[in-house]
Amino acid sequence: MEPLKAVKKEEAEVFDLPGRSWLHYVGPAVTGSKNITVGFSEFPAGSAPEGHVHPTQEEVIYIVSGTGKLVSPANTVDLEPGTVVYIPVGQHHQTVNDGTETLTMVTSFSPPVVPGSYED
Repeated sequence: MEPLKAVKKEEAEVFDLPGRSWLHYVGPAVTGSKNITVGFSEFPAGSAPEGHVHPTQEEVIYIVSGTGKLVSPANTVDLEPGTVVYIPVGQHHQTVNDGTETLTMVTSFSPPVVPGSYED
């Protein structure tokens, strides 16, 4: 039986991606997970990095704090604390922080994603 694995914020690998920081908490290289990657994104106020696509991963985000929008060719979703958004495989999406505070979210991907591999 495999043991439970906990990762504290100070142990997470930090990726400085366009317009945001992404903390890598769970993934094959971090915890040995086989089917999921989990991270935490921080978008500063006014941040609106170019959108991107995850060609083979579904993504689910949970908004912890702040406000903004998730923009896709199909529609735009308002982001506020407590909102969960499902992003299908291959769906182009852009996160816009149009608020006055940092927009923070928990992000999960299945199958696992290589952090930053989807950036142009």
